[in-house]
Amino acid sequence: MVPIFRLALFRLPDFRRLGASVLLNSVGMMGETVVLGWLTLELTNSPLLVGVAMGMRMLPLFFVGVPAGALADRFPRHQLLMLTGAGQALTASALGALTLLGQVGLAHVLLLTLAAGTLRGLEHAARQSYTHDVVGAPALVPGLAVLGVAMRLGWLLGSLGVGAIIARFGSGAAYLAVASGFLAGALVLLPASSPPRAARPAPGSLWASVVGFATAMRTDRPLLVLMMLTAAAEVLGFSHQALLPSLARDVLAIGPEGLGALNAARSVGGVVGLAVASARRRVDGGGAFFVTVLLSFGASLVGLGLAPYVVGVAGVVAVLIVVNAVGALADLLAQSLLQLSVPGHLRGRAGGAWVVAIGLAPLGQLQIGALASLFGVSVAFGASGVALVLLAGATALLFPRVRRL
Repeated sequence: MVPIFRLALFRLPDFRRLGASVLLNSVGMMGETVVLGWLTLELTNSPLLVGVAMGMRMLPLFFVGVPAGALADRFPRHQLLMLTGAGQALTASALGALTLLGQVGLAHVLLLTLAAGTLRGLEHAARQSYTHDVVGAPALVPGLAVLGVAMRLGWLLGSLGVGAIIARFGSGAAYLAVASGFLAGALVLLPASSPPRAARPAPGSLWASVVGFATAMRTDRPLLVLMMLTAAAEVLGFSHQALLPSLARDVLAIGPEGLGALNAARSVGGVVGLAVASARRRVDGGGAFFVTVLLSFGASLVGLGLAPYVVGVAGVVAVLIVVNAVGALADLLAQSLLQLSVPGHLRGRAGGAWVVAIGLAPLGQLQIGALASLFGVSVAFGASGVALVLLAGATALLFPRVRRL
């Protein structure tokens, strides 16, 4: 019955539009990751500065997450998604033009990437809560899983396509292709509607909304622990993407098209992980499952550190698929558990809490970049994986209530 349940989601016009928007936006998002890493490595020849540049994509999320969630509780969410998509298209176009003119420098890359990351924080908060508006609580997990598959398919297209564009036409043209993906993702939402409950503004000022959610986080221990685990997955797990340019160029010697292939493996892994997750219509016992997935995430990163010296390029691709399959499961469970752990009027801010947690990613990207510069790429992967295993295990022992969510 679960496949039939998922199929019924496509009878909802707004869900179809949202899925198309996620697919197109994700082409731009992964394409931006590929070209950002490659261009920064070309400009600086430093894995650490690649980590800094990747961190600029995520740094604003920590600061704008809860205000973005409050905005998503007050304004039509599909309109916020359109505005943020158009804004990211503008920043990518500016970087593309500067690169084609030969005027781009590291400062341009960092500042415009920071601006795009600020817009992405609002987009993430609005998308999660809009998904809940469109499909309802009973269908939230399969709805997020379907959108997650659309996202990974977009990542697959973006990584392979942008890697090929960099190899043939350069980073400037690649940034313009990224901008096209963001803009198309915004335009497809033009006919979308805003459910009445999403259109009603929250009572009180925006600041009062932010303070109210901060109070809820202090008094709701499971919510706070969920945010901590989400942050751990981002800082110690998903930060591995910052080393893929160095892995492609310096360890495997496979160039920009090879970098695109490595990012494509991330996308394939995400689709595999979400296919597994889509069989779970409910999230009963989701807390214990979440901790188990995080333990597996860490262990797979240790395997990724060993893979270049044990199984070669094909083996690295296979391990990356596994790493990102469990990563996709972790991401889905984090979003679902946060959305379902709060009352309806706080859904946007629950999405904002997730944004805050993943906004700690720059810490992970800096530390993994520094480890790679000092000790090599493989040691950096392995150390991050071991740390994630230890943190997830300690959380399971110290906070047993989370396992019962």
